[in-house]
Amino acid sequence: MSSAFVFAVLVVAVSAAVRGVWSPCGLSMVSAINPMSERARGNRYALTAGWFLAGSLIGGALLGAFAAALAVGVRAANPPAGLLAAGAAVGCVLAVADDLRLLPVRLPRLPRQVNERWMTDYRRWVYATGFGLQIGVGLATYVMTATVYMVPLLGALSGSPTLALAGGLVFGAGRGLAVLLTARVREPSDLLALHRFLDREQHWSTVQVTIVAGAASMALAWSAAASVAGPADSIGMVGGPLAGAVAAALAVAVTAGLARAGGSRQGDRGPGSGTIGVRRLTGRLLRSAGRPGTGSSPRPPTGPGR
Repeated sequence: MSSAFVFAVLVVAVSAAVRGVWSPCGLSMVSAINPMSERARGNRYALTAGWFLAGSLIGGALLGAFAAALAVGVRAANPPAGLLAAGAAVGCVLAVADDLRLLPVRLPRLPRQVNERWMTDYRRWVYATGFGLQIGVGLATYVMTATVYMVPLLGALSGSPTLALAGGLVFGAGRGLAVLLTARVREPSDLLALHRFLDREQHWSTVQVTIVAGAASMALAWSAAASVAGPADSIGMVGGPLAGAVAAALAVAVTAGLARAGGSRQGDRGPGSGTIGVRRLTGRLLRSAGRPGTGSSPRPPTGPGR
């Protein structure tokens, strides 16, 4: 297992998890699990967030276990290390191209959200853990970036079950920790301000994915060149031109991402993301909280263990 694979697996997992904050499910969790909404449901936010994080870690572990099983097969096949690194580098480049809509066919985006009715039909630990698990596994709800697919693929190509499992856990932890963005939401105005902030910054989440995937591709390509030509020769004859080519591709990709963000400010959002539904979500929270003028009263706990 090369250091290039360690770098690629971990940074791509973190980057993909960060991008997931802007998915429709990620934004729904911002609106659904926060101190204000949990207080209205008679729950403590800290415990709900803890259950959500636990579920995300379980989901990430499932994703990592899948990648680890594939890694065992790759290790048993024992292909050349350079071939594995080269394949992983190509995968990262294709993921960037997919995110920038440069390919004729895109990877599935899985237009599915968690079921909001769970929050009224089930106890707190059930809906929080269930939501976290679905989001932490990465492939059960909206996929905002093709690098989500790269998390298990890179882990598998590394040939290391341990690294593959770690990649899934890091991804799941990143998705789960996003719930802490809402820790200071006490009033509807706080929630609206948070959504506006996320709306302003969402294009940078696309740009960082491009940069990270490009950097991972460069590291893996360099590793592949080193395994074929030898470290000294690869730096002079292969590594230099290769690094230049990847850097140029990165510059083009980032420029394209910034231009798209500066134009429509829509980026690569999935349907229903952004602040399109903020007023509806905030209004729902107002009603559940029983604010003056909403015509509702606070919803009492529905059972023990809340």
